[in-house]
Amino acid sequence: MITSRMKRRIKRELSLEKPTIWVGKEGATPQMINEVIRQLEKREMIKIRMLKTALQEEEAKIIASKIAQQTDSTLIEVRGNTLILYKSRRRKARSLSADELKRDFSKN
Repeated sequence: MITSRMKRRIKRELSLEKPTIWVGKEGATPQMINEVIRQLEKREMIKIRMLKTALQEEEAKIIASKIAQQTDSTLIEVRGNTLILYKSRRRKARSLSADELKRDFSKN
């Protein structure tokens, strides 16, 4: 669950950033969705800009919610033709070093 404080922080961090993905007249293509997923795994939050040609058939909020749903991410904000997505990164389990393993086995 994302709190309003987290939303404000994300908006503030991305306010000066340029969009990293552009949605063209084809809309949310599978290739674009894959790129969104890849960038979310790498950065947690991304900014997407929709061209006016993408908005001829559907509104920005509808396209944004579809992208968020397909990428299993949270839609933070839609402002004009720009949207912000957030997806919590899965943390990798910390691997034990050889010394830690030796200590664990010596205790038994």
